[in-house]
Amino acid sequence: MFEYFPGNYVWNLGVVATLNSGGLIDEVDRACRPIKDAAQQGEDAGTQDFLRAWTALTDQLVEQAEAAEKAGHTRTAGQLWFRATNYLCQAERMLSHTSPDRVPTYRRVTDIAERAFATHSPRVSRVEIPYEGTTLPAYFSAAPATDQGPAPVVVLVNGLDSTKEHMYTSNHWEELAARGISCLMLDQPGTGEALRLQGLTARIDTEVWAGAAVDWLETRADVDTARIGIVGWSLGGYFSPRAAAFEKRFALCVAWGANHDWGAVQRRRAQREGERPVPHYWSHVLWVWGIEGDEHHLDAFLEFADGVHLDGVVEKITVPFLVAHGEHDRQIPLEYAHRSYEQAVHSPKRELRVFTPEEGATEHIGLDHLPHVSVFVADWVADTFAELG
Repeated sequence: MFEYFPGNYVWNLGVVATLNSGGLIDEVDRACRPIKDAAQQGEDAGTQDFLRAWTALTDQLVEQAEAAEKAGHTRTAGQLWFRATNYLCQAERMLSHTSPDRVPTYRRVTDIAERAFATHSPRVSRVEIPYEGTTLPAYFSAAPATDQGPAPVVVLVNGLDSTKEHMYTSNHWEELAARGISCLMLDQPGTGEALRLQGLTARIDTEVWAGAAVDWLETRADVDTARIGIVGWSLGGYFSPRAAAFEKRFALCVAWGANHDWGAVQRRRAQREGERPVPHYWSHVLWVWGIEGDEHHLDAFLEFADGVHLDGVVEKITVPFLVAHGEHDRQIPLEYAHRSYEQAVHSPKRELRVFTPEEGATEHIGLDHLPHVSVFVADWVADTFAELG
């Protein structure tokens, strides 16, 4: 993995995710150069420095985007709004949930993203999915194929710390659209806007909110309801297989990073084994799951987390199932990818794809070469939907 900040895995992950989601190396370098010393203080200590530096870059791009719009240069403005979304959502991801900057920064991310839709991605729109008396925020990409009739769709779900804005800037929806597939980028409970602005925390029985997404998709005339798939990255590698195992309306499933036994990973992290995805890690996971406590009293949380696993679950998947995993994933052991694959005995088409250092995409969810994984997943989904007719 390209490591801009030697020794600071979490910040490096943010940098490569940014660069592999359309960030430009000059802009990223100009943001990061002033905070090289702060990076040496550790992943937690310098997060406000990270925010200030990347906010300054965002401010510069927003000013340029507004000037471009005023001049009638819509394409230029769209590119700037899109990159500004990328930069600010990566900086927001680093903050502690107790930071007073977190919610205002996130609200600004969503505002900038919607400016990008109008100028860069007119086929993407904000939607809301009815869910247990409230709604789940999402972005819907209507593939060009919908102009001719109903098209298949992928429900793309977050991991532990990503948001629908990360999914948007990853451009995975665009790869799907080019293959005739729409995409619902969902902030499910415990992630993104659902957590930050609505206080909806994660749940083990992911089929509940996934089923709500399918209910909503079935109301749309532009959706081929026989071909709805679910794809989840990072902790989504637990969320999506669990959903597909119990929500039988899904026609396929992808674990983009095999999170087969997340509880065991937490016990390893408590012993400082393996890398963590975000700063302020224990505070973050307690917030995501709505568990009372703090990082000094983790026993109750670790006992709860033991229930977040796929043993006895993937056996219930009865649709095509892809497990994609980096060979040198420093967060989730490769053995979990093999376990998910081996236990999916009732899938009519199961596949394990391990990405190697020689080709890249060998880190967590392939963030070191994200487009390589993205097109592989998109091709697999398109081929599988075609086989399903």
